[in-house]
Amino acid sequence: MDFVVIDVETANADVSSICQVGIATFRDGALADTWVSLVNPEDYFSPFNISIHGIDEDRVGDAPTWERVFPQVASLLQGRIVVSHTPFDRLALARACDRYSLARCECTWLDSARVVRRAWPQFSRSGYGLSNVAAYFGIDYQAHDALEDARCAGLLLLRAVDETGLSPEEWLARVERPIYLAGCGVARSHRKGGRQYGASQAPGKTRQESFRR
Repeated sequence: MDFVVIDVETANADVSSICQVGIATFRDGALADTWVSLVNPEDYFSPFNISIHGIDEDRVGDAPTWERVFPQVASLLQGRIVVSHTPFDRLALARACDRYSLARCECTWLDSARVVRRAWPQFSRSGYGLSNVAAYFGIDYQAHDALEDARCAGLLLLRAVDETGLSPEEWLARVERPIYLAGCGVARSHRKGGRQYGASQAPGKTRQESFRR
């Protein structure tokens, strides 16, 4: 059960203005590695976005630009199942690559928000933002930090896999089908208890519900 989760924060309303990127790698059903970097978006920071993630011009002054960061990002995503919570992060990567005339990496995208909406009926219509779902399942994480958001989305996918019996590969097909589909991809239990994902960290390693979350 291998997949990679990516999350980004942006400097302003332009989704190409990535100022932080975090990637969590899951292997054999567990968090195996993490990578995070601040990014100089070569753009202005809006007060609203700063209030969300706390990143401003001073923090990214010496950070690499997307053009310099992307080779490392691409090496982690290429050919993999790549998870993001809502299409925001996928769109941001595409727009940032277009901005710098970089070829997009080839990978298979899986939207964990669509997984959540199908795995647990209580989140099918609303409340499927990362913070809300994490709180429901007792996952402790720091919202609006790119690496923490990526880690949390990955832990939610692991829980969905465990409770529905569908693998990440099977979820790729399930998220393309209607939310309400009798007997397909629904968690066996809707209780908060049970196996508690999010309690452990990778050994030795150190986001407004709407379209954004």
